[in-house]
Amino acid sequence: MEPKKIRFVRRGELVSLENVPPERTLLELLREDLGCTGTKEGCGEGDCGACTVVLGEEREGRLAYKAINSCIRLAHSVDGLAVWTVEDIAAADGTLHPAQEAMVQCHGSQCGFCTPGFVMSLFGMYQNHTCQGEAISRALAQEELSGNLCRCTGYRPILDAAQQMAELPAMRVDEAAVLAQLAALRDEAPSSTYLLPKSLPELLALRAQHPQAQVVAGCTDVGLWVTKMHMQFPQVLDVTRVEELRRIEPYENHIAIGAAATLTEAFEALVEQRPQLKTFANRFAGLPVRNSGTLGGNVANGSPIGDSMPLLIALGAHVVLMSARGHRDLPLESFYTGYRKNVLAPDEVVAWIKVPRPTAGETLRAYKISKRYDDDISAVCLVVNATIENGVVAQVRIGAGGVAATPARALQAEAALRGQAWTLEAAQRATAALRAEFQPISDMRASSAYRAEVLGNLMQRFWLESQGLRQINLESFRLEEAVT
Repeated sequence: MEPKKIRFVRRGELVSLENVPPERTLLELLREDLGCTGTKEGCGEGDCGACTVVLGEEREGRLAYKAINSCIRLAHSVDGLAVWTVEDIAAADGTLHPAQEAMVQCHGSQCGFCTPGFVMSLFGMYQNHTCQGEAISRALAQEELSGNLCRCTGYRPILDAAQQMAELPAMRVDEAAVLAQLAALRDEAPSSTYLLPKSLPELLALRAQHPQAQVVAGCTDVGLWVTKMHMQFPQVLDVTRVEELRRIEPYENHIAIGAAATLTEAFEALVEQRPQLKTFANRFAGLPVRNSGTLGGNVANGSPIGDSMPLLIALGAHVVLMSARGHRDLPLESFYTGYRKNVLAPDEVVAWIKVPRPTAGETLRAYKISKRYDDDISAVCLVVNATIENGVVAQVRIGAGGVAATPARALQAEAALRGQAWTLEAAQRATAALRAEFQPISDMRASSAYRAEVLGNLMQRFWLESQGLRQINLESFRLEEAVT
């Protein structure tokens, strides 16, 4: 089978490459095939941000920009898109882009290895905020740079640069020209090795025909299999262009999040209904990972330390599985059968996640414990969703991560609370039940004893917060604007 040709727009020109293996990463293609060595390889797992590039895609007649990690993004996934690297954003006469000039003026670089990634995250911010007339606050800059790490400069001058971009002479992308070029790329020949369906019927038909193909979405997990485990895939089925699965649809009692909706889009929808999830959403990896990864992919992968599943379990979410034979709907906690194992048949895909709307009296808290506050994987995740009526716990759902082989529902702790008066004693009983219900492992992130202790402590935190206490953790911290 011949690998598919890749076509994308870069520097205002069409780039066309043939015979690219389906498992080749975008970073490899940029550095090794195109000689774009400005984009750096740091961690190779989407953690450090040195490899950040920006993708552009037509959405509803406009150009949408997303900063993503090129080290774990499969090269074929950018077919039909626009790509910007750090070498592409200066003017033709060499004038630096505001994202670059601001870093120079604010002394935002020392060794410089991470600088290209920071510049591209700033470029994405510039396109999505500054060019739309929106001021970049200190908090917004910190939020959108969370996927980029710096070992030597310190973040203050980089945050300064984010805010200074708007004060520099404007430099705009010719979006009409890029959109016209992207429109010319829409008609493409089918591939036998990298399958990129555009509709749900096409996806289901291809899944039935190629049950052995590796299904991918944003590749934030599969990309690690390539970079860390050196896996190769004779055939890949990419769901990210399936229009039906990119939608987030509102219904009377729930919202349906398509499996190809990015984590950024999915969390925006969840936060719109439950604003208290904003901090938890921001701490789900860094923005480049959320811009690539999908909620459906996170659910299908089923990592026991994936943060979305405990939240969705606590919210009472259902997952809709589809195949050419039909569909089935089941509670998310029933989807998993073991470590990274689930009930998917070979011809099925995860299609939607159905999340119930908030109910009256709902008290929801989502807790993430990790070694690093931003851009890190959980050691323990606990989400408690309780409805308290007249001082009694009428309903409760608790989702836990990092404490079992699968994302889990804490049924024993729920039973200890349901129908009981919401008191300190009830919270303590639930704490004991949580610690007894799971037997977490010890690994590089935390010991078993630590996880069990923290799991119970988080239930105690839920009690304290339900009583009005707020200043007990870093989530209450707000980065103040810089004093000028």
